[in-house]
Amino acid sequence: MIFVGDDWAEDHHDIHIMNATGTRLAARRLPEGLPGIRTLHELIATHATDPTQVVIGIETDRGLWVNAMVAAGYQVYAINPLAAARYRDRHTVSGAKSDAGDAKLLADLVRTDRHNHRPIAGDSAEAEAIKVLARAHQNLIWARTRHANALRSALREYYPAALEAFDDLTDRDALAILSRAPAPDLGARLSISAISATLKRAGRQRNTDQRAHEIQAVLRTEQLTTATAVVGAFAATTRSATAIIGELNRQISELETTLATHFEKHPDAAIVRSLPGLGTVLGARVLGEFGDDPERYTTAKSRKNYAGTSPLTIASGRKRAVLARHIRNKRLYDAIDLWAFCALTRSTGVRTYYDQRRAAGDLHHQALRAVGNRLVGILHGCLRHKALYDEDTAWNHRQTGQNERLAPVA
Repeated sequence: MIFVGDDWAEDHHDIHIMNATGTRLAARRLPEGLPGIRTLHELIATHATDPTQVVIGIETDRGLWVNAMVAAGYQVYAINPLAAARYRDRHTVSGAKSDAGDAKLLADLVRTDRHNHRPIAGDSAEAEAIKVLARAHQNLIWARTRHANALRSALREYYPAALEAFDDLTDRDALAILSRAPAPDLGARLSISAISATLKRAGRQRNTDQRAHEIQAVLRTEQLTTATAVVGAFAATTRSATAIIGELNRQISELETTLATHFEKHPDAAIVRSLPGLGTVLGARVLGEFGDDPERYTTAKSRKNYAGTSPLTIASGRKRAVLARHIRNKRLYDAIDLWAFCALTRSTGVRTYYDQRRAAGDLHHQALRAVGNRLVGILHGCLRHKALYDEDTAWNHRQTGQNERLAPVA
């Protein structure tokens, strides 16, 4: 077998190849892209004839370069950069670091310690596509939230009546009125008919006149004002912000439709959606982040550990603490947190378990994390046995007082 360390950068890769005894066979800097990957294959071919005997360590699990190595049949391990840094500390205390040195370090790591790491998951193209869409959809939502927060901050500076009129600045009503009347004096002059027409053009179909009277009443109340020049400047930024948020709303809606289409075509979609609290979007996030490689999670515990919902025990001498995991897939953990919260009103078993944790002394989020941990285990069983969720099977075996309590997070 030969072992390859690949320290990647945006435009090049530092490669170190060694044999089973750690002897260097080759070390090169290769360009990114087709010329580089072709040279890498040629280098490897001079020292190995069977691609399954090639073990590669690299600090990423995605990208065209990684896909090409996996397609070639190599054993590719995605090493967490934090784990690589800790491994470096085992061998040097000087703090020296270089790209070539990191490539050698990665080759050494997969030569001696690969049993402590997992190879890149063999997810299907369908699952990978769902992950790409789900992450893009979430990124757009985060971007919209940032713009809405910036708009709220600006309105507080010159147009407080708008904040009283609209609770949600991403809502179509708020965007339509603020786009037409981005300054306080313009808003105060709006008639009922003008507001109603604007709301109808934005898509409102019910209670238009009632809502128009409510908006007019608020916009015409007396408010603190600032200089005319400053109001004009803020009004220009508000027009831009409302246009951006409006476009983000449209793109989020379109991307959500595409995401739903891909998710519904996946063979595990029905199983995922059968669990309480998981709809199309949240289910797609969970499926995309977990992937669908049937060999990736050998036990429910390994799936829980990856999700970051299982407790982490730290014991040394007489000291013992049970803490929450903070090194985790943050996107997946956020999705599971929302999943657990949504499931509280959709499953009697979930609600009972949550109440038991609260009665045992857990804070809300600690109890919610315990619920999420349990739901991940149930999902693992459903996927393993290709069975839909069943409330009785999932919760009837649990009895009051037999739950292991998570300790408060330090």
